[in-house]
Amino acid sequence: MPTPTQREVMILVNPNAGARTRDDEVGRLVETLASRGHPTHRSTSLDDACREANALHASGRLQALVGVGGDGTMAELVNRTDPGVPIAILPAGTANLLSQHLGFHRSVAQWVEAIARGRTIRLDAGRANGRLFTLMLGCGFDAEVVRELEAGRTGHIGRFAYFRPIARALAHYGFPKMLIYCDDCKVATEDTTPAEPFEAGWLFAFNLPCYGGGFRFAPASDGRDGLLDVCTFRQTARWHGVRYFAALVLRSHRRLADCRFLRTGRLRIDAEDKVPYQLDGDFAGYLPVEVEVLPERLTLVIPPDSPYQPKDETAT
Repeated sequence: MPTPTQREVMILVNPNAGARTRDDEVGRLVETLASRGHPTHRSTSLDDACREANALHASGRLQALVGVGGDGTMAELVNRTDPGVPIAILPAGTANLLSQHLGFHRSVAQWVEAIARGRTIRLDAGRANGRLFTLMLGCGFDAEVVRELEAGRTGHIGRFAYFRPIARALAHYGFPKMLIYCDDCKVATEDTTPAEPFEAGWLFAFNLPCYGGGFRFAPASDGRDGLLDVCTFRQTARWHGVRYFAALVLRSHRRLADCRFLRTGRLRIDAEDKVPYQLDGDFAGYLPVEVEVLPERLTLVIPPDSPYQPKDETAT
């Protein structure tokens, strides 16, 4: 039994993560943490792991909730845990954008050091129709790609699995018009508020500057500023969608006259047609969607060599 001074670690191993972490890595993590005075509990159940983490946190005995998986695992953890629960996301998924952004890599020694030190930062979260997201929201074409992918999924998702959904979406998705309502939107390069509502055929809202495939929509996105960085593509015809996709591949989208960049803490997106949206790379539903920022909602464990520095957090 743990003593009252020992802080415990809850480890969730996601069995559905795209690239499974070897059992020996998790085993070494458990063994080393225990040798450093942190009893561990291991689970493959999201509900059980989060329930136990919440209870340990409420009693002051939680060192960290550790998710071994990808961005989808992180999304599930933040939506099932109480504010303040310290979460470490260790890369073992198809996409590991958040863990890479925080400075984690595939090293058990680094994982142990990060968890044992308990060095944390607080970052904003987004919330869309009541569901939290850590990285970004996409409305339109990319969400249709994700929807196509998930509809045809039969097992783990590899990187090449996106080729067919992208081709199908390019062939069939019509880029219907969306209406964006935003009381406090500011054009990123001007101190003006756009007329409301304004139209777009494709929209992204970033809490952090992370997107799969190496795309850099909004590299200045800052998860500590209480704002989302919004990128919109105005036109709604399919051939414009193909043009936008090509510009993204070539990283020239910021030079397009019909590409707009905004910053806001709240927006609403609506459409007359059926337009999908995705959160952190997972299909989430269809418009309308209400989006807002929750300042400092996330408490994340970071490695010693992370590019982030804590503000007022202290290591335990």
